[in-house]
Amino acid sequence: MLNQLEGLTTREGTAADKAAIMHILAQTPEFTPPEVVVAEEVLDCYLGNPVDSGYYVLVAEIAAQMVGYICYGPTPLTESTWDIYWMATTPALKNRGIGKTLLTLAEEHIRAKGGRLILIETSSKPSYENTRGFYQARGYDVVSTIPDFYARGTIW
Repeated sequence: MLNQLEGLTTREGTAADKAAIMHILAQTPEFTPPEVVVAEEVLDCYLGNPVDSGYYVLVAEIAAQMVGYICYGPTPLTESTWDIYWMATTPALKNRGIGKTLLTLAEEHIRAKGGRLILIETSSKPSYENTRGFYQARGYDVVSTIPDFYARGTIW
């Protein structure tokens, strides 16, 4: 069952969603302030031109309240490779199926568009342990690690 939470709905993101998405990002402890700035830049690209931006944004709501979002798109200069760029859910509702629902919908859309490979980049910081477990539980494999990529002492 996709929607494990009563009343969970999903739809394409709109400009009216920006403040709520930014609030969720700011409340997600795994994201640093500079990361939130980059997520906002990507969101602004999408909101400025949803058709030609190269990004897709889906939002999840319960009772008209934003509870999560996912941003994904085709990887530039590749054939049928896609990236999951950003995904976040309201911290109080983590582990309730919101992320799984959003990821499943993105995967279905990617397949429908002819996608053959989905990449998800994340960090080896201890705070990302649950995030890595989430993706691995959904069949994603670690195919590469880059020591010190994000900062000294990190692997992914």
